Amino acid sequence: MELAAVVLAAGKGTRMKSKTPKVLHQVCGLPMISHVLQAIKDAGVKKTVVVVGYQSESVTQALGTEVGIAVQKEQLGTAHALLQAEKQLKDFSGNILVVCGDTPLITAQTLNELVNLHVNKEASATVLTAQLEDPTGYGRVIRDENGRVAKIVEQKDAAADELLIKEINTGIYCFKTDFLFDSLKNISSENAQGEYYLTDIIQHYVQEGRPVCAQVVSNVAEIQGINDRRQLAEAEAILRKRVLDKLMAGGVTIIDPATTFIDKTVEIGFDTIIYPFSIIEGKTVIGTDCVIGPQSRLVDVQIGNDVKVLNSVILNSKIGDKVTIGPYAYIRPETVIGNEVKVGDFVEIKKSNIGNYSKVPHLSYIGDSIIGERVNIGAGTITCNYDGVAKHISIVEDGAFIGSNTNLVAPVKVGAGAIIGAGSTITKNVEPGALGVARSRQKNIEDWAFSKRQPKKD
Repeated sequence: MELAAVVLAAGKGTRMKSKTPKVLHQVCGLPMISHVLQAIKDAGVKKTVVVVGYQSESVTQALGTEVGIAVQKEQLGTAHALLQAEKQLKDFSGNILVVCGDTPLITAQTLNELVNLHVNKEASATVLTAQLEDPTGYGRVIRDENGRVAKIVEQKDAAADELLIKEINTGIYCFKTDFLFDSLKNISSENAQGEYYLTDIIQHYVQEGRPVCAQVVSNVAEIQGINDRRQLAEAEAILRKRVLDKLMAGGVTIIDPATTFIDKTVEIGFDTIIYPFSIIEGKTVIGTDCVIGPQSRLVDVQIGNDVKVLNSVILNSKIGDKVTIGPYAYIRPETVIGNEVKVGDFVEIKKSNIGNYSKVPHLSYIGDSIIGERVNIGAGTITCNYDGVAKHISIVEDGAFIGSNTNLVAPVKVGAGAIIGAGSTITKNVEPGALGVARSRQKNIEDWAFSKRQPKKD
């Protein structure tokens, strides 16, 4: 069975009150239309056409090259939108799924159920419907005396008795390609909206004697469209729960799902524990036996096995095995941390490599640096990497010991096994095995403090 899909994504989304096209708003780490496209792909669709309109260039750019693009220059209704895909599908002879780009909760299972019914019943059109306690705002599915679908009436065009019907049109269909585009061209815009409704094709098919079927969705949450920020948040909560449930089924412990936020794109190994108020985003991959959180944020991070991240932020970096980070560390982009490294409290690392078994225990800034293996960075160490014009590199070779409150003024190199005396400002290279000290000699003035504290005479 050949199966194509058309995704309707031309609308502006006025109620979002945003300069961003509605279908590009993020849900669980991805644009909402990306969730729709993934469900379509998982349902076995081989060819997909997305109909774009508002800010068509930005939507097209976000979609990439895996889908075809049709442009609806004027938003004249859903039938008119689908008609724009005719050129892309002129040589296609199978069945066509039609899905809205603002329904990120739809699943491949539901789409498969719709398609299977459509094929088994040899229908010309099959509509996905839902039973709602409050159908306000949706088109109503009108059935004849035998329970067969007769037509769909939009709410603004519905009579009083039709408004009492609780079965609604979800806006998701499966059509035979035969007759589809010719029938779309015969649809009228004589309605309350003055638009070409795709729903009108149902009555048109019935009048012509073409079989029309309906598949009632089992989980009504799936058909929820997003029109405003409140609905966006509701969809986010549902998708986030799906993500957490899948992770927990795979052996990840999530202490409190209600306060844990993980994108759909994240991968986490078994026996890892995620503590509350942790946010894990993007293409983050976490290994096994890790402990993340509480109150940690990871974005586009690769983390090895047996890693502990406590109250810390890590962005676009790579972390080895058996590393401890935090509390209150800040790992900035393009940092690479080796195995069995300790990064302690109030440490900031930026665009640096930290070798295996090294320690940056606390209160330090390491930027644009190459730190070797088994290096100890004392508290308060600063790499002075910026001269006001350009960034420069500090190199600390294997086994070096950097004393507390040291300033390494880049570009500078500390050789293997060298020691830097506490409180030094190092501006020149230190040879391997040498002691580098750069501070003024201490001078004590006896009784100076006491003399300053003597009471003044009147």
